[in-house]
Amino acid sequence: MPHAPPLRALLSQYAAGSAVTCEPVDQGLLNRGYRLRTTRGHYFLKHHFDPETADPAAIARQHRATERLAVLGVPVAPPLPDRDGRTVAVVGGHSYALHPWIEGRHRHGGQLTPEQCGRLGALLGVVHASLERVMPVQGRVPGVRSEACAGPQDRTPAPDADPRAGSADPADTCALIDDLLTRVRRHRPADSFDELARHRLLERRALLERHADRRPPRGGCVGWVHGDFHPFNLLYKGDAPAAIVDWDRLGVQPRAEEAVRAAAIFFVRPAGALDLPKVRAYARAYRRTAGARPSELTAAVHRVWWERLNDFWMLRWHYERGDTRADPQFPAASALVVWWTREYEAVCEAFAD
Repeated sequence: MPHAPPLRALLSQYAAGSAVTCEPVDQGLLNRGYRLRTTRGHYFLKHHFDPETADPAAIARQHRATERLAVLGVPVAPPLPDRDGRTVAVVGGHSYALHPWIEGRHRHGGQLTPEQCGRLGALLGVVHASLERVMPVQGRVPGVRSEACAGPQDRTPAPDADPRAGSADPADTCALIDDLLTRVRRHRPADSFDELARHRLLERRALLERHADRRPPRGGCVGWVHGDFHPFNLLYKGDAPAAIVDWDRLGVQPRAEEAVRAAAIFFVRPAGALDLPKVRAYARAYRRTAGARPSELTAAVHRVWWERLNDFWMLRWHYERGDTRADPQFPAASALVVWWTREYEAVCEAFAD
């Protein structure tokens, strides 16, 4: 098995029995997971491999958050403590965590009824509201300002401050597009992915030139968020969500933006359009349980649209890293921003209605 974890050393720290089988779980793009069967049951073993999310202190913070959310009834899978009560096991300089195995399956938005879309939005709203209860944000968050949440003393930026700081600069994006176009031209042998990449890069540059004056201000009302809420991080048992998993990106961000980003993943169709009736059902339920105003969602739609307009992480993985795992997502994701630009008002209405 590639990247086999040190099972004997790990399990010696837990009252979980001896390993019988250990099978890789292929869903994650950043960290590594294994379905582990021992003499005492089934478990999910997570190897926190990605350097950006592998700090033991940050992992322990994630674990505390899920433990507190579980007490509130949020469907999560908190880690199991070892014999000393710790939830992060460090072996050979690598961090691991052992979780109960949750039976379930992933469901994309196309597999959800309108009622289930509403349940999904309500769930994310409950997550945000519950995180606010168990992990209140203390003080000001560097680099993020909220007109909706700030007090009067915070509403006026410093005289030399750029209110758009924190959002992508189209000049920088155009420079990145030029670099990526050069990489596409040099790739040999040329293939259909190169052809689509070139088309989308040229198309995106034209869109940026046309909409450069729409660069948004800083983000909105901030709080702790899951950070990576998408179909592969939500398990269903039957028609009901069974567990929200993979809290590696837990952090303080504009909450409504997570709601919009999640919808743009759950409800994108293969041709790159959003299923707006399902978005509407999802957004109504999210606003109700999160206590978010329609204006917050509208502002978040604009910021996430701009983010998508300037984002090329899939192409950077492909051409800079030689990592092709995200390639299957590229056709729909790259088409979405073009459709979103054309249907901008309809998207805003669906999130705010």
